Amino acid sequence: MRRSILSSLRAHLGRLVAACLAIVLGVGFGTLAMTVHASASKAIDETIGKQNAGVDAVVTSDKNSVTPADYNKVSKLPQVSSVIVDTAAYMQVAWPGKVRPEYLVIAARYETSEIAGPSTKSGRLPGAKNEIALPAKLVEEYKLAVGQQLKVTSYNEKTWNTTIVGVLDDGTSLGTADAVATAETVHTFEPDAYINDIKAAGAPGVTQEALATAITGAVGSGLAVYTGEDWIVHELRAYTNGVDVLGGVFGMFAVIALFVACLVIANTFTIVIAQRTREMALLRCVGASRRQVFSSVLAEASVVGVVASAIGVVFGVALSAIGLTLARNFDWGLPPIDLHLSLASVFLPLLLGTIATIVAAVVPARRATRVAPLAALRPEAAPAAASKAGVLRLVLGFLLLAGGGLLLTTSALTNQVIIGVAGGTISFLGVLAIGTLLVPALVKLLGRLPARSGVPARIAVANAVRNPKRTAATTSALLIGVTLISLTCVGIASVRKTFDVTMDSEFPVDLTLTTYNEKLPANAARQLQDIKGITEVVPVRSVEVKAGQNELTVTGIDQASAPAVVHSPALLAQLKPGTALLDPSTMSMLELKDGSTITIMSGKNKLTLTAVKATGLDPVTITQTDLSKLAPNAAISGFWLDSDPKADGSEVLDAVQQSLPTVKALSVSGGLAERTSYTKVFDVLLIVAVGLLGVSVLIALVGVGNTLSLSVLERTRENALLRAMGLTRRQLRGMLAVESLLMALVAAGLGITLGLIYGWTGTAALMGAQVDTGIRYAVPGRLLVTIALVAAVAGLLASVLPARRAAKVAPAGALATE
Repeated sequence: MRRSILSSLRAHLGRLVAACLAIVLGVGFGTLAMTVHASASKAIDETIGKQNAGVDAVVTSDKNSVTPADYNKVSKLPQVSSVIVDTAAYMQVAWPGKVRPEYLVIAARYETSEIAGPSTKSGRLPGAKNEIALPAKLVEEYKLAVGQQLKVTSYNEKTWNTTIVGVLDDGTSLGTADAVATAETVHTFEPDAYINDIKAAGAPGVTQEALATAITGAVGSGLAVYTGEDWIVHELRAYTNGVDVLGGVFGMFAVIALFVACLVIANTFTIVIAQRTREMALLRCVGASRRQVFSSVLAEASVVGVVASAIGVVFGVALSAIGLTLARNFDWGLPPIDLHLSLASVFLPLLLGTIATIVAAVVPARRATRVAPLAALRPEAAPAAASKAGVLRLVLGFLLLAGGGLLLTTSALTNQVIIGVAGGTISFLGVLAIGTLLVPALVKLLGRLPARSGVPARIAVANAVRNPKRTAATTSALLIGVTLISLTCVGIASVRKTFDVTMDSEFPVDLTLTTYNEKLPANAARQLQDIKGITEVVPVRSVEVKAGQNELTVTGIDQASAPAVVHSPALLAQLKPGTALLDPSTMSMLELKDGSTITIMSGKNKLTLTAVKATGLDPVTITQTDLSKLAPNAAISGFWLDSDPKADGSEVLDAVQQSLPTVKALSVSGGLAERTSYTKVFDVLLIVAVGLLGVSVLIALVGVGNTLSLSVLERTRENALLRAMGLTRRQLRGMLAVESLLMALVAAGLGITLGLIYGWTGTAALMGAQVDTGIRYAVPGRLLVTIALVAAVAGLLASVLPARRAAKVAPAGALATE
């Protein structure tokens, strides 16, 4: 049997190429996910270890905060040889070229050779008062140099001139690196600076456990004390949880890709075994038992699985190396990540790929043993239209579909995500189970249009539904990928739309710009209007008033102009003469209820208004009509701005913050910053998810091409007969293209439909209990049409090679073959 297996592999290697390619892609993707995860974890581990080199014990806040008295207690212990305090001052810095100062964290540096500290790329570390070293990224961004003066300001508006003496090496830091100065300088900047933790190095001969025990006894039970090793583990958990989540997401998509590959493998072996029926029968006739035939098929699958999985591992490692190299060009707050290969990241994908291939070949192998030798030597009969197994499968499929639909409905009504996941999985299994009935019916329905174009198209439709099981299995692989991509697009679009409505209620204005006791320039509105990304600029006026014993700032806006910048229809309906919109904190301070009256005074003018609770506006907002009754000469104190949704929110926000250079103190707030950050998250999630799921679609399209290729081999004489009867090569290629296109479009249409259902129910389950504004369901039409077009084009491309192979066969030669 060994010779038979090897000769069979050599003889049928071409027919197994598609299965091999599916395994390579699935295993390669799994290897990529595990390798990137292992490399990132290793890099973070090494970075945190270097940052805490020499630390034997750490004291940090728990029930109580760390105080200078705790530092004194620790430093006096005989078990301690060196101790430092992790503290920092939060200062404002006037960067060159910036109109207004920005915040900078300046950490304290201690002179010690036992505990690791920052290092410099150029210059030196601060050693005297008012000396500072800056991270290299800041130096490069603002074009600074060693020796340059930098003015820093504290929260209480005290100012110091500092000298840049060094450029810190921040290439291996996690997140944004801090500037550093001497502990004396930091204490001068912020005498009551918060102490994050105390790090200590033990005296010679003192173990970390002994040092931690001594420190615990000195500082008491209100603080948390870690050994140096435990502290590194603690810090690793804080950072690598995100990496572990990322690894889990990658792993989930890798499992999906591998599952799709299994469908392609199973379909490939089913077709190959069917084409080798006589070969299997001959083996039985010469003495091979059913067990030997079964074992030979699994042996072939094992060889294919091991070889293809090994290639997939190499492919995945190569992609990991390329990806990690390219990732260094992006600032993701992580240190440079070198390629790290663990045993698990190499051997686990290899093992899973091999096992998946063997498991996928089990059913075809069993089918190969069920035919008696003499019966197998006769021409294969057409498959029966129905069987007991087929009927049971359809009944089970409809039951799964109904049960899954019920769970989906329950999850949407009760906001239970887990129930929704279970319902989606069960209902999708039901769709796959009834695929032999559903897919051919959809192919026939969709094929009515091309069938009108002529005989070749009608033959293509007939060929597509000739073997329902094969057609269903082929489209199932593509259906999984299209459904998941559609689900992701619809889900993210619906969550984004729901989030936008929620943001409109909580932050109804994109940007609010306010000054304090300063006169705005006459052309302020024009300057703001000229900022790229700003679409509307509406001036507001304010006045200081009294409400009982309380002093308030009342903002007035023109009622006719408000709709241009206020996104909440509910607030616009409430903003009218005689009404004051109060934020919840002001309502609470004044002890008012929704609908109560409030009397406000400005000088001799008095105005009584109806108080209405409103979120996201100024403390008290009224119409310009009412404000003019209180203060007819109130000056413009600020502007409310609206931005272009397509503009980069970060750039718009930065431009507004640096606008109006003649104004010293400018307060900029609003929902644009938060909206921008969430929008970027949604965009990244969509790109990553679609990119990852695209691998499964690629594998599925390999399966479509493989099915066509093998069906071309099966229909060699049939195609030759058609050619002999006058079918041209172009018509033959078109016939196979139509067949492939029909399968791709059915998978795309069904997948998009399921994606809409799953995306909407998933959004309801996920967001229903978290928002008060109601769920907003979205249909990302452009994305869904793009998915359908990509599937159609890919289906056509999958038919190119099989069609060329079919067209090359000469009619007379093919008719002569057995």
